[in-house]
Amino acid sequence: MAGGNFIASDSEGGVEYPGKVTRYVAITCFMAATGGLIFGYDIGISGGVTSMAPFLQRFFMPVYRKEALNNSTNQYCKFDSQLLTLFTSSLYVAALVASVVASHVSKKHGRKLTMFLGGLFFLIGAVLNAAAVHITMLILGRILLGVGVGFANQSVPIYLSEIAPYKHRGTFNVLFQLAITFGILIANIVNFFTNKISGGWGWRVSLGGAAVPALVILFSSMFLSDSPSSLIDRGKADEAEQLLKKIRGIDDVKAEFKDLLEASEASRKVEKPWKNLLKVRKYRPQLVLSTLIPSFQQLTGINVVMFYAPVLFQTLGFKSNASLMSAVITGAVNVCATFISVYCTDRFGRRVLLLWGGILMCVFQALVAFAIGWKFGTTGVATVLPQSYAILVVFCICVFVAAFAFSWGPLGWLVPSEISPLEVRSAAQCVTVSMNMLFTFGVAQIFLKMLCWMKFGLFIFFAAFVFVMTLFVYFYVPETKNIPIEEMSRVWREHWYWKNYVDNDDAEFKSQGKPAKEIV
Repeated sequence: MAGGNFIASDSEGGVEYPGKVTRYVAITCFMAATGGLIFGYDIGISGGVTSMAPFLQRFFMPVYRKEALNNSTNQYCKFDSQLLTLFTSSLYVAALVASVVASHVSKKHGRKLTMFLGGLFFLIGAVLNAAAVHITMLILGRILLGVGVGFANQSVPIYLSEIAPYKHRGTFNVLFQLAITFGILIANIVNFFTNKISGGWGWRVSLGGAAVPALVILFSSMFLSDSPSSLIDRGKADEAEQLLKKIRGIDDVKAEFKDLLEASEASRKVEKPWKNLLKVRKYRPQLVLSTLIPSFQQLTGINVVMFYAPVLFQTLGFKSNASLMSAVITGAVNVCATFISVYCTDRFGRRVLLLWGGILMCVFQALVAFAIGWKFGTTGVATVLPQSYAILVVFCICVFVAAFAFSWGPLGWLVPSEISPLEVRSAAQCVTVSMNMLFTFGVAQIFLKMLCWMKFGLFIFFAAFVFVMTLFVYFYVPETKNIPIEEMSRVWREHWYWKNYVDNDDAEFKSQGKPAKEIV
């Protein structure tokens, strides 16, 4: 792919952007995508640490006592503790609030500084968690980790969408999700080995290990250039033009640079991007998709599986080391399946992957519910089943994880980041991150309580949401493959439903480089 020439051309008469995928842009996108490591590491590390007996004994004694009872208690309810779930979910509340602040920082000071601050906050949180001596210190560390995640998730997907050549935008943006999956896998491996450390302090190594991905994004951001769109938006047009020539590998960037200037000019005329996003009719498609896609992403139940995987496997009767190893296996599947999205997103489109991923997730999550119900019934007391049963459970969970990894995992970040015009892009991305974190918090906070109450039916509950969101994709999510990010307005004009919200005259004005009129 590197060095390959491309010409932006389409049957609808769109503009042509000459250029090639340069080594510079490939390295830049790779370095920026490492921002996903901090999010992934946290997702993977939390479940493993909360399944470690020394950690539970120190901070969550009631849960530790239930765990010590083993199979003599209701397996659905033995990890039910609002304080324990608060440890996990407090990060996501902090990330939700931080994403609003990060939206303003990203617009006023650029994507680069926002990424740097994300790494810095995450580093401080990791140090506090590793040194925690009481629950308050532990939760404070989690909150700072959440601020770091909010800043990174706000800036990285937008940065990748803005700097990547449009025909390869999907591939480069999926690197963010790939970094998340690598972070999860690394965390699962770390948990497996730190659980073996004698003396009961292995959990400190696991939590403190978050400093490593924090340092990676911290130092990577120092060497990144900002995106051309961000530079223009902050009045640095000459610098943006030189950067655009560098990342495209050619001197003739007039067409693309002209569109970026016009988009920035339109952006400056929008004094209140939040008000416009929420109230202006032509932005309704972006608002709806930026709200529902990240919400649906979390209602798949994926984070239940990923950051409660060791707890889930222990609930199913796996011993501590076996449950952590099973989490490593699901983490490895997550990474491998994400490569499918890297290869297929720009070749076959977003919709195909979202639809197939939804179908597979729905089927295999239902099978997981059946498997759990078969073992524990409605009483939560385990029955003796053959070893092949354990293999079946792990297999079903792995297929579910793989389906998410090539579809809703990466595309849940990619699609919202590429559909919005510059004038409301930061605000729309803030909505995306906020909804993602809000629903991640909600699912994390109530999962163990719902597992205790709904039992194996909880996974049917998630499967029902997967069915609904697959229908939503079929009817309401347009294909954005091979559409330049500044030409995305035509996607809405051609859609059977969203065209009702986009004024054709406004679209024509924009294509002619004239200021768009406001439609309320």
